[in-house]
Amino acid sequence: MRRISSRATFWYKRLFPVVWFGFIALFIVLMLSAKGGPPLPLILFPLAMAAFGYFLMKKLVFDLADEVWDGGDELIVKNKGREEHIRLSDIVNVSYSGFTSPARVTLTLREGGRPGREISFSPPARLLPFSKNPIVSDLIERIDKSRTGR
Repeated sequence: MRRISSRATFWYKRLFPVVWFGFIALFIVLMLSAKGGPPLPLILFPLAMAAFGYFLMKKLVFDLADEVWDGGDELIVKNKGREEHIRLSDIVNVSYSGFTSPARVTLTLREGGRPGREISFSPPARLLPFSKNPIVSDLIERIDKSRTGR
């Protein structure tokens, strides 16, 4: 088996949000402890940054699977301590967004199970971001072959 998800997913899902919201909280605490109190915009701006950051992370990061492993005719998806085995023939569509941070692969399943109808993960980073992702291209070809039986 080979891992087809990024090892940086732990950073994106667990560590970066703590750093982001921790920095904002520290900034707010420092502003509130200043003599005379801070002007209102100095409190509202960090709160807006926190809300915007949460919205972006919810859409782009929090739904990523922790690990995705290629097991030949199936994918093993590990997320939140659970492991799911997904046959390639059960995947209807593969969508790749290489210009988001982090890059995302979204698999649409024929039938929704415990993980839902869509599973997203971040593929490993590449040096040439403008070329086709070889992991995604290979996965699409293998899914097509599993459906047609070739």
